[in-house]
Amino acid sequence: MNSERLAQQKIAWYRCPVTRQQLQALNERSEIKGSLQTGGFLALLTLTCAAALYSVGRFPWLLVVLLFFIHGTCWRFLLHGFHELLHGAVFKTKSPNLFFARFFAFFTWMNPYQFWASHTEHHKYTLHPPDDLEVVVPVSLKLDNFFLRYFIDPLGLVIVLYRTVMMACGKPIRPWDKTLFAHAEIAERRRWVNWSRFLLVGHAAIVMVSAAMRWWFVPVATTFTPFYAGWLCYFCNNLQHAGLQDNVDDFRLCCRTVTLNPFLGFVYWHMNYHTEHHMYAAVPCYNLAKLHRLIKSELPPCPDGLFQAWKQLAMILKRQKLDPTYRYVPKLPTPSSSSSASIPT
Repeated sequence: MNSERLAQQKIAWYRCPVTRQQLQALNERSEIKGSLQTGGFLALLTLTCAAALYSVGRFPWLLVVLLFFIHGTCWRFLLHGFHELLHGAVFKTKSPNLFFARFFAFFTWMNPYQFWASHTEHHKYTLHPPDDLEVVVPVSLKLDNFFLRYFIDPLGLVIVLYRTVMMACGKPIRPWDKTLFAHAEIAERRRWVNWSRFLLVGHAAIVMVSAAMRWWFVPVATTFTPFYAGWLCYFCNNLQHAGLQDNVDDFRLCCRTVTLNPFLGFVYWHMNYHTEHHMYAAVPCYNLAKLHRLIKSELPPCPDGLFQAWKQLAMILKRQKLDPTYRYVPKLPTPSSSSSASIPT
């Protein structure tokens, strides 16, 4: 795929109208709500990590495997916490957003500088290649290697290590990363490289100290956790854009919202409201449900739960196998008199 970026043109995105007062209230960040979301999620990970580590040598091995699997399942959603914190829309003040974004980035093997360069383009030019190559449709989702990739993923570990080592040498290997790196300022490139070096040194230290202390399962519960039990994250994350249209100027046609139960929505950092997140990216994740209720009448029908969403997506993918040009076009409500134009953000 050609990764050269075209001359960028501002896309006139349609956004479901809300009043300025409503948007101002929705955009309000809260230290209390941010602490409940971040602290609650970290408390969950601490509990699953402690249970998994405590089980080693005390419980039957099948229960040990189960507890590590539960821990890994929850740990994978650190990625979405990292994403939200990097948006700067969790805490009211800047410093805790930055601190926890970097903390989460370390334990997910993510590069915040590399990711933000890509993600900024993803929001401005959602599914408009070549200006957004973070997500490219049609997305190929195959279940034949599902167990290998999303229950235990040694290949993923090798790939991430290789990418990180190459980035630490100032040599990105993915075409999209090469393009972004080439357009970045020298200081920004240095941040990409230095963070990659920090990842390698930091995780090597965890492994070496754990080996010296004979804490053999500590790296399994920290450094290597992003490489197993990714099944639930897979089923949530791949619903965001798969099967939908590219090169459109309406987030309702290129993003998918799915209603989830409160616990899964919390663990997923409310990214199930993905249409709303793209429409108004400054709205904190814990306010997206309010935004959804406010603009629900302007949205296409939203799948209720993962099963219904994947049933819909399976139908789309089946049709795309027969016709690669097929894109699902959700039925949009008839615009009301109050929704004839979008408001500036």
